[in-house]
Amino acid sequence: MNGLHQRFCFLFFILPVLMLAQSRLRDHGVEVGVLRPGTLNAITDVPGVKVGQFTLNQGDDIRTGVTAILPHSGNIFQEKVPAAIYVGNGFGKLAGYTQVKELGNLETPIILTNTLSVPTAVNAVIGYTLNQPENQNVRSVNAVVGETNDGYLNDIRGRHITEEHVLKAIENASTGPVAEGSVGAGTGTICFGFKGGIGTSSRVLPKESGGYTVGVLVQTNFGGVLQVAGVEVGKKLGHYSDSFKYSPDGSCMMVVLTDAPLDSRNLERLAKRAMLGLSRTGGIASNGSGDYVIAVSTAEACRIPYESENPIQNVPTLRNEAMTPLFLATIEATEEAILNSLFAGETMIGRDGHKIEALPKEKVLAMLKDAGKLDR
Repeated sequence: MNGLHQRFCFLFFILPVLMLAQSRLRDHGVEVGVLRPGTLNAITDVPGVKVGQFTLNQGDDIRTGVTAILPHSGNIFQEKVPAAIYVGNGFGKLAGYTQVKELGNLETPIILTNTLSVPTAVNAVIGYTLNQPENQNVRSVNAVVGETNDGYLNDIRGRHITEEHVLKAIENASTGPVAEGSVGAGTGTICFGFKGGIGTSSRVLPKESGGYTVGVLVQTNFGGVLQVAGVEVGKKLGHYSDSFKYSPDGSCMMVVLTDAPLDSRNLERLAKRAMLGLSRTGGIASNGSGDYVIAVSTAEACRIPYESENPIQNVPTLRNEAMTPLFLATIEATEEAILNSLFAGETMIGRDGHKIEALPKEKVLAMLKDAGKLDR
């Protein structure tokens, strides 16, 4: 065998391996939508936003964790941020909803974990808030904690998440790249019958539309009929809920952050569009699914002081007519974040020997190539 032939054979075998080692959708030349992502293509492209995670993957049956999202690095209780929560399907245990609905603001980090660890996370966030130096006189805290049920792979009844794990996720929070797949609150989750997890993406609006950034982070644990960039992957694989190969029930937590100056009313409108992003991946918001969207404006000019001598608060707010580009950005970023969670997922064995396979990327990429969806 001559040298040229040897090099060709090496490339023939190594290129597919390298291709599959790439863990994000865009790594494979697949672009979702028309708007461009931010530098990191992550929720942390929104200035000042931090994400921290704690992964608990121990023994044969503990597959869970915590993900924390901080809208800014200051004292969030003292400098609250405009917020809204939209309920796509309410079979879930999200904590903190009613006060956000009533007052239109968020006063703690957003925590994601498993269903039975919500009370533990709430207690940890309350302690975290009370222990901050400026909060000595605080006697009420609205902790916002979302969840999905990872009980197929994880010994959820063991309630292995502790307050220290939640605090560690908050302490670990940083700007920069966000780990995806089987990490943090996505450690034991399942999406479309494949290994799901944490996913994230972002979009930056053109300057003429305000130049704002929208970032999305998801915890995927739901079902339906998977579509990737419009290709009916689940149908082609024969792997979808109606085939009874897996239950469509589950949940998806979606966190949408933007630096656009929005009030809670328009943030709720923005949150609704995340459900359109979920539907573009084939999600169906089944009866047993807890699909919640938490939307927050991080614009510094919109922050709400805990105490003020002025009874009137004047804050800039985008007009309704300026919302449409943000709607599109949210839809695109949510769709890509969900797909990123799948592309980053790895085959996992958990509780009672239960095994969930990773998305068969090689087959999926072949389908996308046949459909003309690969840019290279």
